[in-house]
Amino acid sequence: MDLFEYQARDMFEAHGVPVLAGATATTPEAARAAAEEIGPKSGGVTVVKAQVKTGGRGKAGGVKVARSADEAQQHAEAILGMDIKGHTVGTVMIAQGAQIAEEYYFSVLLDRANRTYLAMCSKEGGMEIEQLAVERPEALARIAVDPNTGIDEAKAQEIVSAAGFDDETGAKIVPVLQKLWEVYRDEDATLVEVNPLVKTEAGDIVALDGKVTLDENAGFRHPDHEALEDKAAADPLEAAAKEKDLNYVKLDGSVGIIGNGAGLVMSTLDVVAYAGEEFPGQPKPANFLDIGGGASAEVMSNGLHIILGDEQVKSVFVNVFGGITACDAVANGIVGALNNLGDEATKPLVVRLDGNNVEEGRRILAEANHPLVTIEETMDGAARRAAELASAATPSPTN
Repeated sequence: MDLFEYQARDMFEAHGVPVLAGATATTPEAARAAAEEIGPKSGGVTVVKAQVKTGGRGKAGGVKVARSADEAQQHAEAILGMDIKGHTVGTVMIAQGAQIAEEYYFSVLLDRANRTYLAMCSKEGGMEIEQLAVERPEALARIAVDPNTGIDEAKAQEIVSAAGFDDETGAKIVPVLQKLWEVYRDEDATLVEVNPLVKTEAGDIVALDGKVTLDENAGFRHPDHEALEDKAAADPLEAAAKEKDLNYVKLDGSVGIIGNGAGLVMSTLDVVAYAGEEFPGQPKPANFLDIGGGASAEVMSNGLHIILGDEQVKSVFVNVFGGITACDAVANGIVGALNNLGDEATKPLVVRLDGNNVEEGRRILAEANHPLVTIEETMDGAARRAAELASAATPSPTN
């Protein structure tokens, strides 16, 4: 889960990371009131910043300096409702102005390739770090971080030294990096990024902008994180699936996918996409849905309910390998799900079963003889049939 900048700022502050004052506003009038409160802390200067989960806000005109409360209101009026890379601005943050002497960059993230954490630091902040990494990779220090020890004082000193900071500045940055590590560790984050981390003209180190990504798999340890979710922007199908504890991701296609096991579902996405190339409209997978090890009537019914609620879906491919849960139990789950759904089930299902007790599973489906169900023995054959059905049900584009 990605946080908005203001949420990251508040989280930083809660962990003792030095930040400037900030408040959110959803109307120009609220922005003015916030500027009147915060502005005196920085000589009347505030910064009006669009709150969207994407980069490039400044280039798009979503970050403006205001030298009075009136100007803050004007900027907020222009920014609210703005479209930035497909994200509509509904909230702005009014931030205290800063007298910036130098801008730096720091992040700590999950390094999946090396199965550890990685800290990155540069004396050149405020720009797109991807651009710096490509054009001047030597300007970006990359230091592996042992999850068992994290960023203690010695590791923080190693990071600032590798980035080339002088002793005086480095000594000021070290404790800030330790606090940012606490955010990463204690909040179960996969990314904590500050760009820019600044030194003010007074010599203070301040996190001027923040980006935080939280690991939703650790949500059970952080009940307070639920309040940070942007429910208004969530896909309604994904939200409904989450309530049912289903592993579902919405995609832009017309073939609904249900499978048991993430690896099998990923493979199913590939074979459906490949099979779809044969047919008009080239139907593609409409979702990722992993029902896990169980395929009871309730679980299957919940999965089908979510998929059939997607107007883009024209056919459904149920691809299950019987292991701990045998194929006969899966077949009974499918039959039970279709009975539970009743008239809600209106789209064709292609079912491929394999593995433990497969013959009995196929017999149960054949005996049920549901008009929407087609049984296929192979994964490729089932993918092709599902794509064919989706293609046939998709209206041809008109000239």
